[in-house]
Amino acid sequence: MNLLETELGELKSELIDMTHLVKEQMEKSIAAFYTFDHDLAKEVLKNEKRVNGIELKIDSRCEHILALFNPVAIDLRFVVASLKMVSDLERIGDNAEGLCKFLLMAEKPFDPQLVEKMRFKEMNAIILDMLNVLCESFETDNTKLARTVFSMDEALDEINSNANVALAEYIQGNNDKEKIMHAIYLLSMIRKTERVGDYITNISEEIIFYVKAKVLKHKKNKE
Repeated sequence: MNLLETELGELKSELIDMTHLVKEQMEKSIAAFYTFDHDLAKEVLKNEKRVNGIELKIDSRCEHILALFNPVAIDLRFVVASLKMVSDLERIGDNAEGLCKFLLMAEKPFDPQLVEKMRFKEMNAIILDMLNVLCESFETDNTKLARTVFSMDEALDEINSNANVALAEYIQGNNDKEKIMHAIYLLSMIRKTERVGDYITNISEEIIFYVKAKVLKHKKNKE
């Protein structure tokens, strides 16, 4: 194994570690929501510094590889894709942190009726599936598996697009100011979760780009 291959192997290892870390951040933020565990939410906020630190390390390694080794073909595509992927991974971490900030603003657990009406549990299940697919497809360079996130992201978009109507209906049937505030928080959390789906989709596109040399960004039909 030459020096370039070693550097690329370490780059991928660092990216895999970061992918698992942001997956864990999202899992903890979701668990904190359902258990109303403020300590767990605070742990997510604290770990955000680790996510940021890994991002800077990966950025530096990519710059080092480009400057010293002048990679070509799939090696170049992987480095270019890595620069984009690490940015999206960091944003997933940011949104996990954002979810926990809204949870910490709430003094009581969210109304189960509200959570069901806004389909937040369904949304979280989809996100966790997408993160599992992302980890496996990236570790194995499985582009067929990576493509499966696109239909899941469409399901997230559908829940997000209907959230305003669900929010309005819930507010109309409630005079409790705290519940109304929770509904507003939850709408913001839905928006953040939908953005996580977008970032996972972006990363999956980059996996397909560096493995298959196919650019899917901005294409309506990704199948």
